[in-house]
Amino acid sequence: MNTKRWVALGIAAVLMFFSLGINTIITIFKTDFFSSFDNLMSTETLSLEQVVEGGDFDKRIVNLTVNGVIQDVGEPSVWETVDYNHKLFMNQLESVLHDESIKGVVLTVNSPGGGVIESAEIYEKLVQIKEERQIPIYVSMGTMAASGGYYIAAPADKIFAQRETITGSIGVIMQSINYGKLAEKVGIEFETIKSGAHKDMFGGVRPSTPEELAMLQEMIDESYEQFVDIIEAGRGMSEAQVKKVADGRVLGGTQALNAGLVDEIGNEKDVIAAMRVDFGLEDAELFEYATSSDSWASLFGVKIGSMLSPSAESQYLSKIISSTNSPRMMYLYGEY
Repeated sequence: MNTKRWVALGIAAVLMFFSLGINTIITIFKTDFFSSFDNLMSTETLSLEQVVEGGDFDKRIVNLTVNGVIQDVGEPSVWETVDYNHKLFMNQLESVLHDESIKGVVLTVNSPGGGVIESAEIYEKLVQIKEERQIPIYVSMGTMAASGGYYIAAPADKIFAQRETITGSIGVIMQSINYGKLAEKVGIEFETIKSGAHKDMFGGVRPSTPEELAMLQEMIDESYEQFVDIIEAGRGMSEAQVKKVADGRVLGGTQALNAGLVDEIGNEKDVIAAMRVDFGLEDAELFEYATSSDSWASLFGVKIGSMLSPSAESQYLSKIISSTNSPRMMYLYGEY
């Protein structure tokens, strides 16, 4: 064997060793190390406070934010970024409930809504805070506070929207795709074994029967009436006043003001200033909760995660395979 062949074999061996070593390191980092790191830096256990405006620590205003679709997607890993973390936000509300130094809540909402259950959980916790703590809750609507985004705003003492805010979309929606005819065109046949006539209802492989549509409509109507009741109680409006605009339509800030869905036109700074004046909190400290996602540790995790995680295509494929297509009721506006 000549020198060139020995060199080629040597290079191949080095490359194989290097490849095995990298794969081993990736496996270790993606299991033991990062699972421990996630536990250490879990957003459930690490919720820091970040002072926005200094002032009296004994009477403070907290600025909470709901940004993105209101849905519980579980606890993200430390190197993942999510617009809205439901578990974390509920923990923040629980902190407000037990922190006697907090004398007011400014809730900034920038959301198209989301899940019926998640929206109801936020609403119930906000009502509990109002009843047990007897402190004001003001809402500042951002670009969008529609459907479930309005649902969670309804119990506030005052709601502020900007003229450009998209709000309203009061209602409930449930959607599914019926791909039966497409499957028939390409020669796909579905074999279904079921325990009852309706077990595969709204499953996408066949049209729904009138009886099944009536069942689903009854569910939607019940949630819709609950939504209307929430607005009646929160806004002091009659059922007729609410239903006049509660047909799924969206409204701009000025339209919402005229309809009685909001109290004033203004931005987040206006909301904070109004709370200070209305409740004698001019010298109160303003703070917000900063989570581990704002820390250096998370930035480190994101960098490492981007190097060690599967490609975007692989992650997307995994999401498709693992997700369920089961329809669910949503307080949601738009295609999300």
